[in-house]
Amino acid sequence: MREGKDQKSRPGFTRRQLIDGVALVGVGAGLDHVLGGSARAPAAHSVPPASTENFYGLRQAGIATPAQDYLHFAAFDVTSDAADDLRGLLEQWTAAAARLTAGELYEPVAQMEDEPPVDTGEAVGLSPSRLTVTIGMGPNLFGSGGADRFGFARLRPPELVPLPPFQGEDLDPSSSGGDLCVQACADDPQVAFHAVHALSRIASTAATLRYTQQGFGRTSSTSRSQGTPRNLMGFKDGTDNIRAEETGAMNDFVWVQPGDQPGWMAGGTYLIARRIRILFDVWDAATLEDQQRVIGREKLTGGPLGGEGEYDPVDLQATAANGELVIPADAHIRLGGPRANQGQRILRRGYSYSEAVEPGSGQIDAGVFFVAFQRSPSRQFIPIQQRLAASDALNKHTLHTSSAIFACPPAAQPGGFVGQELFA
Repeated sequence: MREGKDQKSRPGFTRRQLIDGVALVGVGAGLDHVLGGSARAPAAHSVPPASTENFYGLRQAGIATPAQDYLHFAAFDVTSDAADDLRGLLEQWTAAAARLTAGELYEPVAQMEDEPPVDTGEAVGLSPSRLTVTIGMGPNLFGSGGADRFGFARLRPPELVPLPPFQGEDLDPSSSGGDLCVQACADDPQVAFHAVHALSRIASTAATLRYTQQGFGRTSSTSRSQGTPRNLMGFKDGTDNIRAEETGAMNDFVWVQPGDQPGWMAGGTYLIARRIRILFDVWDAATLEDQQRVIGREKLTGGPLGGEGEYDPVDLQATAANGELVIPADAHIRLGGPRANQGQRILRRGYSYSEAVEPGSGQIDAGVFFVAFQRSPSRQFIPIQQRLAASDALNKHTLHTSSAIFACPPAAQPGGFVGQELFA
């Protein structure tokens, strides 16, 4: 058993190697040292082939990465006022995220039974499942109300300001905002949960969880290799989304460019998260024709009204025999499209969510956890959402209940950490 214990103590030891080793030597001290107690491991054949996404690089993963099936999003409040504590947290998060996305234990150190387990254990034996971990920074990290607790005020990106109020929203402050965010996406929900669990545990001395949101069923595609999914309203969602293969569009609309300010954000992007509840009692009572006119697309095919196939051109000028616009003036695709917004586009990466039944009403709390990435919120999301909030036909069927904005710096390089430029 000594050989197994030493092997598991080495940095970079993977979850799959752990489980394979245990299958060979039996359940015993090796697994106990990692998980604590007498936990039993699943058989080696239960581990599917590994599938990983690189954590290090020029840009953070989880943005242009082909969208995975599950999301676990978390926002944190930084509780320490010491810049060294924040730096230490980001260093630890970076190191742990790099190991987790590679399918390794996030804290590869053997431990005794009379201590808490170094790894929480829920991902032992599971594939990395294309896990990505994306880290963002909220506006208050750069000072607010005259306070500049970390000395970052001079480094604040001009684009990183709290979102303005939008007509018709009903935001819950406790599930909005945040100093830091972690977006964990994976093809296994337990792997995504494990990442957030691990990082929240690491953060305990410097930051606390503000809110979390789990998502399933992606509501957009970020690669041409993926088909268009359906949202909980039953419509194909994200037909006109930017795809990672559109290099020009990614540079124009998603990635902060070297000439933008501040320089430390070059290669990064801005994340906006909105929780949008679907009012099913209203939506489910609408006729098929009404639903299609609200969206501006056929429900079955996804094609624009007046067209046939999903990717047929959207003809905003087409009129019916009675002279009415085929795609109504308040249809969602008309008001949210590039032609109505000075050509601006955003990269959508949202997920469906479903929570408990609302007390008293018996209505389910479900909808879309909308996530979008862009180069300039002031030119992109904010004016687009202002237009939609004012006259989108979809408004009577939905309610925005949470909102946040974060700056996502460029990716870390091996030996560095996300956000390192702030501490130069």
